[in-house]
Amino acid sequence: MSGHDNSNGSSEKSSSGMDDLPTFNAENMQNNMKVILYSRTFMAIIGGVIAGILGLTSLTGFIFYFLVMAITSVALTAKAKFSIHSYFDSWNRVILDGFFGGLMSFVLFWTFAYDIVHIF
Repeated sequence: MSGHDNSNGSSEKSSSGMDDLPTFNAENMQNNMKVILYSRTFMAIIGGVIAGILGLTSLTGFIFYFLVMAITSVALTAKAKFSIHSYFDSWNRVILDGFFGGLMSFVLFWTFAYDIVHIF
């Protein structure tokens, strides 16, 4: 993951009296968001296959999805060394972005794996 960019090169405080706000490199932020999207999509696919192989049905399958996404959020936070504001502009980026986006992939691979293992 890419951190924020301190490109001004000086460690002095500004003369305006305002605290220096961290500046974020837009390219790094965009790359970090791609990492989150790819991680969530990959985990949704793997979670769907596991749920299908285990034979989870109805509500237990969806609870499994939310559990997998919660574990993914914790893992991404741990990857950022629990310093979210160094890599993202808010906690919502790590916790919620892509949370429901992977649901379609999860259901697709869940039903596919369930059909292969338990029906055929």
